Amino acid sequence: VRSEDVLSAKTDLCLSNALVKAGTGLAVGIVASAILFRRRPWPVFLGLGFGFGQGYSDCERVFNPAAVPGFKIAGVKEA
Repeated sequence: VRSEDVLSAKTDLCLSNALVKAGTGLAVGIVASAILFRRRPWPVFLGLGFGFGQGYSDCERVFNPAAVPGFKIAGVKEA
């Protein structure tokens, strides 16, 4: 498998995951704004921000799994 294909697959996964999470956050924000907060705009932006943040966090895990707490690389001893 070529490295370009691996990078492309990770990027596709990252973008699709971020779009789904941002869309879900946007939808939850719209529903919360309409039902609970008398159509104020801040729940929409808050939900969208949470969605983008979660998508960004997942992208960090996809591209750098060693940054995940508890992740161990095989064959490397800890100091």
